[in-house]
Amino acid sequence: MRTRAFSIVAILLGATVFAPFIPSLAAQESYQRRASTAATDTLPLSLSDAVARTDRIGEEVQVARANLYATGAQATVARAAGLPQLRISASENRTVASARGQAVGAVFNQPYSYAATLNASQSLFQGGRIINGIRAARAATGASAQDLAETRSLMSLQTQIAYINALFTHRLVQIQEGNLELASAQLKQAEQFEKAGRMSRYDVLRARVALANIEPLVLQAREDAEVASLELKRLANIKPSQPLLLTTSIDSAVIENVLASVDTATGPENRPALASAQFNARARELGVSIARAATLPTITFNFNSGYGAYPVNGDIFPPGRGVFSEVSCAAGSTPDKICKAQNGGWFSDRSFGFTVSIPVFDGLLTKGNIDLAGAQSRIAKEQLAQTRENVFNDVERAKADLSRARAQYGAQQQNVAEAKEAYGLAALRFARGMATQLEVSDAQLALTTAQTNQARSIYDVYIAAVSLAQTQGRPLPLPSTDNGPNQSTGGAIADR
Repeated sequence: MRTRAFSIVAILLGATVFAPFIPSLAAQESYQRRASTAATDTLPLSLSDAVARTDRIGEEVQVARANLYATGAQATVARAAGLPQLRISASENRTVASARGQAVGAVFNQPYSYAATLNASQSLFQGGRIINGIRAARAATGASAQDLAETRSLMSLQTQIAYINALFTHRLVQIQEGNLELASAQLKQAEQFEKAGRMSRYDVLRARVALANIEPLVLQAREDAEVASLELKRLANIKPSQPLLLTTSIDSAVIENVLASVDTATGPENRPALASAQFNARARELGVSIARAATLPTITFNFNSGYGAYPVNGDIFPPGRGVFSEVSCAAGSTPDKICKAQNGGWFSDRSFGFTVSIPVFDGLLTKGNIDLAGAQSRIAKEQLAQTRENVFNDVERAKADLSRARAQYGAQQQNVAEAKEAYGLAALRFARGMATQLEVSDAQLALTTAQTNQARSIYDVYIAAVSLAQTQGRPLPLPSTDNGPNQSTGGAIADR
């Protein structure tokens, strides 16, 4: 009995002691389930996939496509002015009281009348307004097409920059976390040496301060990586809460392939922005001719063909084909008079003619339109010259950036190897008591700086090469294959 009572008390005490931890354990299991679900929902995203998403569903590209569609519709409207216009109309009228029938005669007093007409018109001469309008619409459509190409190229560049920046910031997280691990190991070693009497309290304090100084850098690197991922998700139209796995890595082989595709001798002649400005200038120049066409006469041909019916004898609907037949004349008519009447059916009605319109005075409206079109044409020409200067400057600036990035990239490859060797020697000297904590910290800082500079150099040379292609109006290079995550070597930028 005493043993049983002791067991019950132990169970109650255990339940009382461990009860506060039960919710925490349940919450931890729930968190693990959510983490597992998030891992399965992670979206693998390569660099080419990100560019394709931006090009397919990006808002900026969709707006440019809509503008192209709108200018194409305007071109259709411009062409319609030069084509024949056909219109069919039908009418039915009920006359309650006819002044003409009362004043002239009952023949004009039919209560119901019907008409069906086919109208055709063709502009023969509009002073060049139609043909120039068509040419201007085509030029505007060409400008919109070039704007779409420029937008697609620019968004591809921005997406690549965002993707590479995400890789770069994640690489910085790896570097800072590795730096933190080294600092932690150095602190443990320094504390062990202090206990063994081989190191002073000063060196231990320096190791602790170095570790504390690195922790904010790790947090900042993680925050920068999160911000870079959000920017990539924005451009690729991915939900901010969607976890990503970046599957493309940029290593030395990728850099060499990209640099092999660079053409430093090409100018911006194929740049869509320049072609768009040229199309706009042409459209505005044609706008002057369109405005001047208002000072010339216009000639239009019109043709009408139809049928009309005027039911008689109180009929509501026409009986059929209209005919005239002899009827008895009214009393008192001469014997030789022949009287006829229509049966209320359908009679043909056809006519054609030419309309000539000569402008005389429109309150200076035409003059104002000509002056406005001329001013817009001059503005478009100046914008073309400005665009030409800007794109040439963009190319030269991109070439200079690429030259600097290539030089920096070449210098940093050897620098990391030397920094690793220097840190290894400093750590070995420190372990043998031949170096101070200060020397190890300096070597560690130099290694972190070298790794960061190497990652930055890879980022810079890739973006410089892509930017040069974009300013030249050439297809932007993309890595031919995806290396997959966590497969980079050396100083490659890769997602964790």
